[in-house]
Amino acid sequence: MQTTKSFKTVLLSCFAFSLLLISNHSFAQGASNFTPEWVKRSNEIAYKVLEANAKFAPEFSGQSGVEGFDEEIFDLGENLYERQQVTAEQNIAMLNSLLAKEEDPRVAQDIEIMIKSEKDGMESNRINYERVLPYGNITGLIFAGFRGLLDKQVPFERQQAALVRLKKYTGQTEGYEALTERAKIILTERSQVPDLIKPFVGEVQQDLERSPIMIEGLKSIFEATELEAYEQDLALLSEQLTAYNNWVKETILPNTRESAALPRELYELQLKNYGVDNSPEALIRTGQVGFMNIRNEMIALAPQVARQKGYQTNNYREVIELLKKEQVHGDKLMAKYRETMLELDAIIEREELVSLPDEPARVRMATAAETAQQPAAHLDVPRLVGNTGEFPEFIVPTIVANEDGSWPTSDYAFPAMMWTLAAHEARPGHEMQFTTMLRGGVSTARALFAFNSANVEGWALYAEAIAKPYMPLEGQLISLQDRLLRAARIWLDPMLNLGLISAEEAKRVLMEEVVLDDHNAQTEIDRYTFRIPAQATAYYYGYENLQALRASTELRLKDKFSQQEFHDFLLAQGLLPPEVLSKAVNENFIAPRLK
Repeated sequence: MQTTKSFKTVLLSCFAFSLLLISNHSFAQGASNFTPEWVKRSNEIAYKVLEANAKFAPEFSGQSGVEGFDEEIFDLGENLYERQQVTAEQNIAMLNSLLAKEEDPRVAQDIEIMIKSEKDGMESNRINYERVLPYGNITGLIFAGFRGLLDKQVPFERQQAALVRLKKYTGQTEGYEALTERAKIILTERSQVPDLIKPFVGEVQQDLERSPIMIEGLKSIFEATELEAYEQDLALLSEQLTAYNNWVKETILPNTRESAALPRELYELQLKNYGVDNSPEALIRTGQVGFMNIRNEMIALAPQVARQKGYQTNNYREVIELLKKEQVHGDKLMAKYRETMLELDAIIEREELVSLPDEPARVRMATAAETAQQPAAHLDVPRLVGNTGEFPEFIVPTIVANEDGSWPTSDYAFPAMMWTLAAHEARPGHEMQFTTMLRGGVSTARALFAFNSANVEGWALYAEAIAKPYMPLEGQLISLQDRLLRAARIWLDPMLNLGLISAEEAKRVLMEEVVLDDHNAQTEIDRYTFRIPAQATAYYYGYENLQALRASTELRLKDKFSQQEFHDFLLAQGLLPPEVLSKAVNENFIAPRLK
């Protein structure tokens, strides 16, 4: 994701930044003590670029490990767009000068990756500045920054920077204006520019609904620390955020657009930013063919699950609904997730799928405020620069009991689902990706600047696929259901954004054919239409790229192919884009084995 003038896109960019920043500055405990010299040199170059960009999103730069930014706050100053572009131009000039005299081809490739990332960022900045009104969820931005800084794994010495940030956010520090006032000024000024694309009404409404939960969540975050004398400043920030949201309700909400569909130029830019190079039409065809094939597999597997479970139906939709009724709640829920994750570790080791890390994977339930900010399961990644033992955590959205003490039926609370979700978010999926980075040896360029959703999410969906054959039958059926969802995404997302299908019809497909509940189906529609348009296409796109790469590798190596060696090699490359990864596999994995 590239930084743009749009508050929303900046927030998403910062989130990606906070997840993926890695450099040669004290890797986590247990990481490899050996870092190749070329990686060290590459990382020194990358760190200069990161430092130059950190001033625009210092909360997330500090959270991720760029030193010296814990006390700084998000830049909404004058001429932000122009300053971002100038910084990018300076970075590119510096990188080009280094590339001209670089002799190591690995470092040269990393520099080229960084140059491309900076150029892509400039293009994204320009198009968004020229076409889009810079609306964004300021409450969510501030909540995300404090949640990262005040995480229980962050040392108390660093957490004290939150007290400084509070005063800067509220404008009490000399030279600073309240962040909410800066946001109002920028929105008011840019509203005078004719023909800028206005925010979607559903997005603004949802932000306003969720903001009070996150404001209350800020209080909970601070109360969970040992910080003192923050109450008055936090109360002032809460008042300012509440007033700002009221201003948005009165000023921005009446001037929103009714349709979520994006102009084709912007939608194709979004696809490119997420690492998807195909046209929307090609994605629609790929998704629809995949959807039909996966659904046929589910139709064939459902009777086996029904027979094993004693269900009186062979319809895959009805079988899934019956599996969902096997709910686990309360303290037993996280215990069941942990049990499933241990069983997956045993499968990975027994079947030699990939080399397991020494440390265990971890899972916890989100708070209400965290769920309001991110309503889907995800991996919470600590800072990877300067990491002193912090670890990734698999986060499950909070499930709250009903007033009468009963529990709601949740798509996150039945055992058959836990297999594929844990394989995706924990092992052998995302947690394995980031734990591998924490071991060291992956350059910053290959971990951050080459990042896009296609190579990150493609691996996680591929991880589900390699674990699926060893899951119990009901786990396999739900794994196919999740793959069906990813295939649905790759055609519903572009159709919605190009106005080829209604949100109501897309939601019907998700509920009736994919068998999502109403809440998760609506979350998907929100995701495609205004939360992160185009991003959901990256899962199946990246998955197909990896499956094709594995097929060609197996074909060439035949009996010399080892999936464990292959998967270890892929993870060791970091987050390379498909064309660069394919080249690395051909030159450094296949060729040596054919000698």
